[in-house]
Amino acid sequence: MTSKSRGMGLGIALGAGLGIVAGVLAGNMAVWLSIGVAIGVAIGASFRRKESDCPECAAVHRTHEEATSEIAGRR
Repeated sequence: MTSKSRGMGLGIALGAGLGIVAGVLAGNMAVWLSIGVAIGVAIGASFRRKESDCPECAAVHRTHEEATSEIAGRR
């Protein structure tokens, strides 16, 4: 599982939890649950993976990107 999907899942879960709490307090579960999930998606999309500044990692990523572009160019 990638860290982006993990962050999105965590954001949705947190938003749904807050939506349930707000829905119970307000008496309208459907509306607040959907609002909570929407807020959770926004929070999950804002999570960023910390990029590494390691020169060795940068060289590996660059090599991988070049190989991927070569393969894509052949198709």
